[in-house]
Amino acid sequence: MIVIKNVSKRFGEKKALDKVSFEVKDGEIFGFIGHNGAGKTTLIKSICGIMDFDEGRILINGKSIKTEPIACKREMAYVPDDPELYEDMKAISFINFVCDMYDTSEEVRERNIKRYAKMFEIENELQNEIRSFSHGMKQKIALIAALSHEPKVLIMDEPFVGLDPKAIFDMKEVMREIAKRGGTIFFSTHILDVAEKLCDRVAIVKNGQIVEVGDMKKIRGDKSLEKVFLELEANE
Repeated sequence: MIVIKNVSKRFGEKKALDKVSFEVKDGEIFGFIGHNGAGKTTLIKSICGIMDFDEGRILINGKSIKTEPIACKREMAYVPDDPELYEDMKAISFINFVCDMYDTSEEVRERNIKRYAKMFEIENELQNEIRSFSHGMKQKIALIAALSHEPKVLIMDEPFVGLDPKAIFDMKEVMREIAKRGGTIFFSTHILDVAEKLCDRVAIVKNGQIVEVGDMKKIRGDKSLEKVFLELEANE
């Protein structure tokens, strides 16, 4: 579903991404792991067509994000690490605005909004303006908006930051459900315990380069993911 081939990106003299290559399959939960500044957000924004990249190719379901950006974006949803929503809008208006962009039917959006608002325990907050919400509440609204139009590809940057324990549990269950029905999930996280229990495969990035990619069980071996990650971080 996602093909990343020899992708590079520079910011002045700094090479944020250096010939990054890997694939994410249909029906897979794929974790993207690395320290702060390793290049995780840069790659995620490149996949979503928010940030241009200098070299390489990114394909979404066989289509290039550079040459067919609208077709690619129709198949995906993106949840950033710090959701910047329209502060003056009511939460329900923002969610419906996102659904409108994806031409989501009334039946589908009503069913999903009701389900996820109940799951995240914010049914009674949907008529409130977004400016009144905490970071965690904004994160829940961004997740509901992303999930309500039933994307084939769900891309998230640190999706669990700011969520309460119940919301984290519920979101993990939703991710498993999406993957089970053939959807693709690609997300970055620094919560290694979550990645270890949730992901089918992972890629570990360091200084803009992929240092390890593969099945979770193969990468972990008889160690914890945390220990593997720390060992890779320590090795130059």
